[in-house]
Amino acid sequence: MKTWERRPLVRPGALFLLLLGAVAGAVCAAESSNFVQAASLSTLLQGRAVYLKNCVFCHGPSGDGRGEMGLTVLPRPRNFRAAVFKFRSTPSGTLPTDDDLARTIRGGLSGTAMPIFATLREREVRAVIAYVKSFSPRWNQAENYVLPMPISKTPSWFRNPAELTRRAQRGKPLFTTACAPCHGPKGDGRGDAASGMKDSFDEPVMPSDLRQPLRCGPEPKDIYRTLLTGLDGTPMPAFAGALSEDQRWEIIAHVLELRREAGAREP
Repeated sequence: MKTWERRPLVRPGALFLLLLGAVAGAVCAAESSNFVQAASLSTLLQGRAVYLKNCVFCHGPSGDGRGEMGLTVLPRPRNFRAAVFKFRSTPSGTLPTDDDLARTIRGGLSGTAMPIFATLREREVRAVIAYVKSFSPRWNQAENYVLPMPISKTPSWFRNPAELTRRAQRGKPLFTTACAPCHGPKGDGRGDAASGMKDSFDEPVMPSDLRQPLRCGPEPKDIYRTLLTGLDGTPMPAFAGALSEDQRWEIIAHVLELRREAGAREP
């Protein structure tokens, strides 16, 4: 009597070929459309492995932000298929730089489900960035790539308490006009326009409590970058043309004063 040998449904070699084919399409599409930063196949394979291990649970297998965990959290995970990014050093409406994406991966986003991935090696970070780009055709269009906007150094008067207070007083009326309608006079995110606010994906969104660490980063320069570039996909506009460099720093000085006052009131 012949004994039948049980064999796996998919042999290891065939499984590799299936995986290779899943990623090869992204490379072919990149090359056929003059992809500005076409990634190698090996980089995309590594990026896919990093994505499936760390990102797919929230951002989903197709990068639409609708992973199993992504449907349970607010704010919703980024939809990579739309390729609209909040945290950039580039002008509103353009794509972020690789360094912008790496900053979010390594630093996480305070107040969201996006954690810090500090243990990823540099090549893993760059590989998963390349893979994320395969989700949207926006990355194939050269016109979406723009150089970062110049961000000035934090002024030296931030280290002078008396001058910082004086500048914060100058920034208060600017804050009242430009920021308080959404963030509230106290910076607590409860401005008159905050109720019922939604983002471009029709998801509910609340203005940040400026007295707390911000998702854009903890330093004054991070707030400056957000004032300069805005947060694409949200009601937060870019103030690159509406405020001067000094005015932006004076608003930031006022935000730091609001934080100090809020901290002083805590028991």
